[in-house]
Amino acid sequence: MIQILPSLLAADGARLGEEIRRVEASGADALHLDIMDAHFVPNLSFGPDVVRVAARCAPTLYRHVHLMLTRPDLYVAPFADAGAQTIQIHIEADCDIWQTLRTIRDRGLRSGLVLRPQTPPEAAFPYLDLCDEVLFMTVNPGYGGQSFMPEVLPHIEKLRNRLRSEGRPAFDIMVDGGVNFETGAQAAAAGANQFVAGSFLFRQPEMGAAVAALRDTCERAFHTRF
Repeated sequence: MIQILPSLLAADGARLGEEIRRVEASGADALHLDIMDAHFVPNLSFGPDVVRVAARCAPTLYRHVHLMLTRPDLYVAPFADAGAQTIQIHIEADCDIWQTLRTIRDRGLRSGLVLRPQTPPEAAFPYLDLCDEVLFMTVNPGYGGQSFMPEVLPHIEKLRNRLRSEGRPAFDIMVDGGVNFETGAQAAAAGANQFVAGSFLFRQPEMGAAVAALRDTCERAFHTRF
């Protein structure tokens, strides 16, 4: 299933509640929250309180949390308690990846594994049974507004082909970074079915129309191949 997730990192921070409700009204599938510690990546963003704000402002909007942290294992519980429904961690993080993914699952949440653009897709293969999704970063993580890196497309295709060979076509593959109509279609044709878009969606005068158009574009591109 194709899903569109606006990234709160691109929202107007002075109107956070309004921006969250704007995402809810757009018909997007989830709100994506990028959590950065200024150590694992060169930026600092939100804490658990922003997840609580999202839960309060738009309780029916799914909350998808991406931990760009050196030690994500220390923050699973605070973000779960704040209302996260999916928690993703980086395979490059300095923690026990196996145990952290199990901890996320034990909290009743969906678990996700994230790969930087330079990380080979094979690195995720041993962990697939503990994941509900894999996110391929299509920019170097840390800042919004960057350009899509097409060299990640073969990584997406390699994972999708492996999953199909294992009889797991419904496994979710996500992309985040520089996503728009053109790059979303490219990623969908490679096998992605979940699309995080920040600057592209938040700068649209009518986010709902853009979400619907992006979903339709990616749906058509995905089904040309899969």
